[in-house]
Amino acid sequence: MFRQLTAILVAVMLFSGSVFANWPQYLGPNANATVLDVQLARSWPANGPEVLWTIPLGAGYGSAAISEGKVYVLDRIGNERDSLLCLDLLTGKELWSYSYEAPGKVDHNGSRSVPTIDGDYIYTCGTFGHVCCFDKNTHKPVWQKNVWADFGGGKVPMWGITQHPLIYNDTVILASQTEKAGVVAYDKATGEVKWSSPALPGQVGYVSPKLVTIAGVDQLVMITACSKGAAPDGDGENAVLGAVLGMDAKTGKTLWAYTEFRCRIPIPNVVDIGDGRLFVTGGYKAGSVMLKIEKKDEKFAAAELYKTDGFGVHSHPPVLYRGHLYGHCTTNTRRDGMVCMDLDGKVKWKTAREPIVFDKGGFILAGDLILSVDGGVGILNLIEPSPEGFKRLANVKLLDTRECWAPLALSDGKLIIRDQKQMRCVVVGATG
Repeated sequence: MFRQLTAILVAVMLFSGSVFANWPQYLGPNANATVLDVQLARSWPANGPEVLWTIPLGAGYGSAAISEGKVYVLDRIGNERDSLLCLDLLTGKELWSYSYEAPGKVDHNGSRSVPTIDGDYIYTCGTFGHVCCFDKNTHKPVWQKNVWADFGGGKVPMWGITQHPLIYNDTVILASQTEKAGVVAYDKATGEVKWSSPALPGQVGYVSPKLVTIAGVDQLVMITACSKGAAPDGDGENAVLGAVLGMDAKTGKTLWAYTEFRCRIPIPNVVDIGDGRLFVTGGYKAGSVMLKIEKKDEKFAAAELYKTDGFGVHSHPPVLYRGHLYGHCTTNTRRDGMVCMDLDGKVKWKTAREPIVFDKGGFILAGDLILSVDGGVGILNLIEPSPEGFKRLANVKLLDTRECWAPLALSDGKLIIRDQKQMRCVVVGATG
């Protein structure tokens, strides 16, 4: 009888879709572009993996979050509105949508962020700073704020507001980066401002706060931009230093700061290596630095373990696998392709321009394989990570436009990818 009940329960779960793995935020369940408890197919048919569905989208770089068999994406409608779409994961059918006025245009126009899902609520941040909390059940906003305009921001940064909402306890956290507030924590139920930090040092960047725990303290790590004069290729004129900062996640108080990483357009989050080590990387000749954060006499301090210009990721943070970092290191100034480096800063290999340049596309580690999009030409790649050398198992062109730079999302063996005109769902999971 027990076995019969168990079988019935499993069948009900499968039918209802409740067994779908969630990808609830930017970079997945653990916000590190990594899911290890999955198995991908290790080869594809000659024409590539099955495409379940394709839907049109407006231009942009924002991607999907996935929860309970539903795909959520914040789309941009021309230069006038943002629109949250809810789609069925298996069919691509639009289940509901909600749009609001958000007029304006930025360089490389379009969407920017990934929604964050927490229980019955969906949190979004649009290109012009509109922060919304939506109810999954009513399909309507619970509250709305503006992380830029509400704190005195004037003209938005050249490439817009690129914040992915971060849930921490009863708050949702985003970086305002205005003169009145650096990072802001809203009550996730009401939108009330729980705390806001003072203005951050440096200039406005495109990094979202990253949550790490060091010496038992939950911290938000932020990276701000240096001025062009302070950059590695700068002339020192009117130099303004950026910073890597650790902030108390409960209060926004700065716990430590490091000012020798100089990137004039920082985009990737830090990578939490463990044991207090943080890997910081960027494009525009910024290279990378490994930091060690330690607590002594009740105070935190950042020590530089090494710097390297042999590894520099432009858009998406690298993934960590078996003591090695893998990243897309083609930037606006270098064509290093995919690069593998150990944690001591020794580059094991780089693909350079062959077989493709791996230009700014999204990539994730799933099980023991990497799924990677070349952002310049829209080729999806299946790669076996190894410090011994680059090993591509399969590849197929699935996207049509250039600038396929959006992050990836994966649920139940189904991969969500997009370019400048469409979003696709591709079956990459192992069968049988």
